[in-house]
Formats: sequence, structure tokens, C-alpha cells
Amino acid sequence: MRFALVTDVHFGPAAYFEGRLRKLSHEAGRLLGGFVERMNQSVRPDLVVNLGDAIEDESTAADRDRYTEFLSVLSRLQAPLLHVAGNHDSVHLDDAALGALWQHQGPLYYSRDVGGVHFVVLRTEETKDVAVHLAAEQIDWLAADLAGAALPAIVLTHHPASDQSLEGNRWFEKAPHICRIAERKELRAAIAASGKVLGVFNGHAHWNHVDVIAGIPYITLQSLVENLDEDAPGRAAAAYAVCDVDDRNLHVHIGGEHELRLEFQRGRPAGARSAGD
Repeated sequence: MRFALVTDVHFGPAAYFEGRLRKLSHEAGRLLGGFVERMNQSVRPDLVVNLGDAIEDESTAADRDRYTEFLSVLSRLQAPLLHVAGNHDSVHLDDAALGALWQHQGPLYYSRDVGGVHFVVLRTEETKDVAVHLAAEQIDWLAADLAGAALPAIVLTHHPASDQSLEGNRWFEKAPHICRIAERKELRAAIAASGKVLGVFNGHAHWNHVDVIAGIPYITLQSLVENLDEDAPGRAAAAYAVCDVDDRNLHVHIGGEHELRLEFQRGRPAGARSAGD
């Protein structure tokens, strides 16, 4: 089966950090529309995943309007859609509001079987400037959910679950505590113990990164709207991922300005190669 992912779309005004234009969020509609067109015309995935941070947070009213605009663009997809809650999504919109926007009932952590793969969505929670947490009860739920799954699994979360180095990351080099999940070791233990997880995908860090831990790839996807230049007028990363699962391998193609192709055999890495190698 084939699934696609997009993350950190950040509908809202252009975003600056340390005095420089860092997110081309004012271009989010155009960039997301291009992603949808690509999915419908050439990729044709069985599923599309939004890994979170659909909006720039401003106020309850503005955030609801921008999230609605985000969903309106994605409604043109000719594929089912799964959502992950991001930290920006959650500043002014609580879980009930996000669930209503998603037309989803129940907790914002859940699982779905699509095309012979078991997809598990986790709901991380960030305390601004303090830490990112995943509740112990949710890790217990994950372990039970994976134990009962009859299919190979993909785990989806907004924040990274690996111990990736953040050196050189313009957003989190000085603030790793609000990037990586504090309980990531416990989470990875539950994932590894299941023997069923093909890969773990997240956004949030605004770059592409891969770690393989206990034979499982942990893949961080670049933001759709990240400015790859140092300031205005800017050049969007336009990142997305397309993944193919077959009987033996997980194939990952990260598209956009920093293209990357990865291949992992079930149970152990088969290696990784950049496009053009």
C-alpha cells in the first residue's frame, strides 16, 4: 500500500524567528494546494497523513478559521485522511475543538487499519517552553493496541521519539526540551517490544532526519513551509513524503527541495540513499 505525509503547514502570517523570515506560512495555501494536486494526479496514495501544526497560533477564532481553511484545501484529496495534533494546533484549540474539526470522536490518540497496515496516531502534549510529554497511560494504550493488531504497524506522532542530535537546528539547538518527547525511551521500548512496527514518523523539528533504533526507522519530516534561505524573500522546503509498503520493505521518498530516498527491510535497515546516488 502507499501512504503520503505532510507536516507543519502553519496556515497563518509569515513567521519570523530571531528577526529573520523562517516560515513561509503566508504561502501555506498555495503550497498545500500543490501537494494535493500532486497526490491526486500522480502519487495516488491509499492514505494521507497530516502530522500536525496545521496552523500558526494566534487566537481561538483565528485558529479555528485557519484550521478550517487548511481542511478545505485537504478536502480536495482523493484519499482518506488521518490527523495528528501539533503543539501550535493546541494553543487555543482544545482536544474537543480539534476533534470536531477532524469529525473525530474520542481521544486524539487512536488507530486505524488502512490497506493492510495498522496506523497508530499518538497525541503528544507540549507545555510551552518547558517540555513535551506523552502520558504513561497512552504508552500503555499503545502497547495494548499493538499487541492486538493483526497487521504491520506505522506509528505517527508530532514530536520526535528518537534521541536525534539537534546541533545546527535553527529552532531547537538551544531548546531540545521542547523538541523531543521526554518519555521517548519508554515509548520506543513499547514500540520495539511489539515486533510489529515498520516505522515511526513525526514532524515538528523542521528538517529531514532519520535514526534507526532497534531495527526500526524513526523518520522526521521537514515542514512544508520552512524557509531554506536565511531570510526574505525565501524559498519553501515544499516537503512531503510518499511511502510504499510491500511484503518485505518500507520505501520512503521525501520530496521537495531536499529530496531523499530511503529503503528499510522489515526488521532491519536495508540502507539509505539520497536521490541521485
